[in-house]
Amino acid sequence: MGGSQVNQALVRLYFEAREGPGDPVAAWAELTANSEVYRRARGGRRVPLDDGTAAELAAAAIVHTASEHGADQVAALATAPLAGLVAGLGGAVLTEQSNAPAQMLGPGYRGPRPEDWARASYVLLWGENNRTVRSPDTPWVIAGRYKGQKVVAIGPHPTRLSDETVVVRPGADGALAMAVGHVLLKEFYLDRPAFAAQALAGTDLPLLVRLRERGGALVPGGLHGGSAGRLSLYGEEGADGVEVALPRFDAGPDVLRRGVPATSEGGQLVTTVFDLLLAVYGVVRPGLPGRWPSGYDDRDEPYTPGWQEACTGVAASRALKIARELGVTAEKTGGRCMVVPGRLETPHADTAYRAMLALLVLTGCREGWAQPAGGTDIPLVPYLCLHACGEDRADVGALSWALGDGLFERRTARSMLLEAVGDGLPMAPPPRVLCLPRWIYPLPPEVDLLIGPDDRCDLAPPDPGLVADAVAKLSAGHAGHAGHTGHAGHAGRPDVPEPGGRRMRLLIDHAWMHEYGEALPVYRPPGAGLPIKPTHLVR
Repeated sequence: MGGSQVNQALVRLYFEAREGPGDPVAAWAELTANSEVYRRARGGRRVPLDDGTAAELAAAAIVHTASEHGADQVAALATAPLAGLVAGLGGAVLTEQSNAPAQMLGPGYRGPRPEDWARASYVLLWGENNRTVRSPDTPWVIAGRYKGQKVVAIGPHPTRLSDETVVVRPGADGALAMAVGHVLLKEFYLDRPAFAAQALAGTDLPLLVRLRERGGALVPGGLHGGSAGRLSLYGEEGADGVEVALPRFDAGPDVLRRGVPATSEGGQLVTTVFDLLLAVYGVVRPGLPGRWPSGYDDRDEPYTPGWQEACTGVAASRALKIARELGVTAEKTGGRCMVVPGRLETPHADTAYRAMLALLVLTGCREGWAQPAGGTDIPLVPYLCLHACGEDRADVGALSWALGDGLFERRTARSMLLEAVGDGLPMAPPPRVLCLPRWIYPLPPEVDLLIGPDDRCDLAPPDPGLVADAVAKLSAGHAGHAGHTGHAGHAGRPDVPEPGGRRMRLLIDHAWMHEYGEALPVYRPPGAGLPIKPTHLVR
């Protein structure tokens, strides 16, 4: 007997169905026809099993499920031992990483390879960077420093790999990112158009956005369609300054009232994404209405370097320095700057990531987000939340901004996520075979085979090489339906529109993002909130 452990009820039923040298795939098909028999015994006694038989059992489950129900119903967490095998079969490799890179840099974004890190000229190690931990990618950061690369670590702990360390209060990373964006917009767009050409050609900043009335004010109402042909309508003939209401969360749900240039297009009042972005970040231009910061040192109006100091504990001068170093280096090197995100385990980490990504979009660093996407577009977080939120009765409407439409009032997280699945938004279908690197709770009840290290899983993770060999052997006689997807929700999915092809996006034009006041980068302070927001689903 080897080191494998298997649920006693499952292995007994499997051997009965297989009957000696019988077909393992047919045995698994017979077993899962009445899988409730051993599902009730899940979490019971586990017994030893030789490694070859354990690999055969896992392979039989994978081959049967892929051929009969679709490969996308074979799933593995990205850090699980069988993730590589599942990915190669076209299964769902689930990741806990944020969807923000796909939202802003495009759904096909995969990030740079680790060896590309050494070619960057300026690197921000941003997030939880534990100085006692060396990741597999650490040598590439060291190699880059030998070439003159500057590394700045931003997080609650110093790190040995950086030239400088900026210690930020936990959960306030997004506030620092917004202040850096404020400086970039002021000094590299308005004072001199260092990145104007790349922004016009490669981002959504020149796209037109509708303005609609809400609560006696004008608010962004989604893309109008098409480009203005320039970044801003400011100073254009026929463009008048109008006041818009924008979300503010740093002092509780509130609104910012700032002005944008607007004109009439097709009978609707429109402005550009760039004009809205300047209003959000508080970059003042003469003649526009609203309340604006008095300068970089203004501590009351977001998102100035002075304002972030009270949130993060980082001196305003340090925020200015980071912004100028990032902007100048990106301009001189053609965008060879990089953000290496760490662990941002706060209730609004997705929002913080979007504030960081905005800096790369503004400086043209398309390949600058050094976080692998896990080889899939399917997010793990919503899948787990769908099961874990269970009877959670928290009102997700509390996450909306002050002038939201009330789409989610008195709605639970579970109902929102179920609606998202029905709408075809990116989410893994309920898997029939699931491989975990650790236990999750509560258990998805519909899983036929749960592979993981915990005693409550059906089968301890077998050797991936043995499973791969068994899958190759068993697949030869069961390849008739290998191309069947088994999940209609993936077809015709209403993804976010992609105007302008591969443009990087600062505005996420989706009803949920507008409802939460997060269509444009914004800062939400850490707090109680909900641990997972349905906006994680939005592409």
